[in-house]
Amino acid sequence: MTRFLRVFTVAFATLSMLLSFTLVSVAKDITVKGSDTMVILAQRWAEVYMKKKNKNVVIQVTGGGSGTGIAALLNQTTDLADSSRPIKPEEKAKIEASGKKLIEIPVALDGLAVYVNAANPVKEMTMKQVKDIFTGKITSWKEFGWDDKTIKTYSRENNSGTYVFFKEHVLLNEDFGPLTQYMPGTASVLNAVKKDKYGIGYGGIGYLKGVRAMAIKKDENSPAYLPTEENVDKGLYPLSRFLYIYTTEDKLSDPDIKAYISWILSDEGQKVTTDVGYYPLKKKQIKDIRKSIGL
Repeated sequence: MTRFLRVFTVAFATLSMLLSFTLVSVAKDITVKGSDTMVILAQRWAEVYMKKKNKNVVIQVTGGGSGTGIAALLNQTTDLADSSRPIKPEEKAKIEASGKKLIEIPVALDGLAVYVNAANPVKEMTMKQVKDIFTGKITSWKEFGWDDKTIKTYSRENNSGTYVFFKEHVLLNEDFGPLTQYMPGTASVLNAVKKDKYGIGYGGIGYLKGVRAMAIKKDENSPAYLPTEENVDKGLYPLSRFLYIYTTEDKLSDPDIKAYISWILSDEGQKVTTDVGYYPLKKKQIKDIRKSIGL
């Protein structure tokens, strides 16, 4: 009887280990890396999805910048790369040279905001004036009828997709001014401007808390627009942009990753976008995106 119990105990323990292994193996990890502009949105998507939709999926989200996420996708150390800028042709070429087909998925809209301190009375600027401030050609707020005080510029670092977008679309690829202070994330830019009466910075609309967004004009003869959802959706705000998730065709064929992307593009996923402070895609846009990536 004792021998029987020993055999039964060993068999039961072995079965328990196998069941435990099976349960663990069912869990699926999805890694997301990239844009700091998108990191709060990506974390919220992950939290809501894991809680409401699939408790067996573990979604790990980290920032580091759009370039970091795209490099991780190239190195196959992430499943999804968040980016606040379109991928560069050379980045795409490197990924596809490895035998992977790149998939580009617009997932939200953003109005890249020019942040100023809440005490700043200046209401609007042209794109050229913003360019001249950040390249160091305009250095005093006196140019805008305010105090004769130095304009302190705050920027993202160069691994940031927002930095790249701003440099390309606002500075027209000129260099930032020599006194520009480079910050490690959008939250750091925002906090610097919040504390600095004469500061100015830029970042995603989802971070707009405690500072004010400047109304921007394309040129002297154009009306000024704030980065509201309507103005961004209509393309009236000069710094409207898509936010992207990049992946590869083989990863998108994974049922768990495919289901997660599909959910992000659903009404529920797009509501999370709105809750965080970014702007949802329109139904026609989503329909076209789904068709293009086979969802």
